[in-house]
Amino acid sequence: MSREIVLTLIGKPGCHLCDDAELAVSSVLQDVSKTVSLKKVNILDDSELFSKYSEQIPVLLINGTVHNYWRIDTERLREALVKA
Repeated sequence: MSREIVLTLIGKPGCHLCDDAELAVSSVLQDVSKTVSLKKVNILDDSELFSKYSEQIPVLLINGTVHNYWRIDTERLREALVKA
């Protein structure tokens, strides 16, 4: 029995890399047959995340673990989701 995979995309409004990351994640999710949910988090709304990741956004977490930051490699993400 497979469990749902939770992706968390940490970014902020007006961040072009964050917009690019969201597009990359969305394109990968169209090809994945597993149950995956995407949660977008505004780093400006969370002081803990801001202090931890402010210089790395966008940050993509898979089930709470950092997968990638700055630029999302779609092939690497696709492989990680297949393995998850």
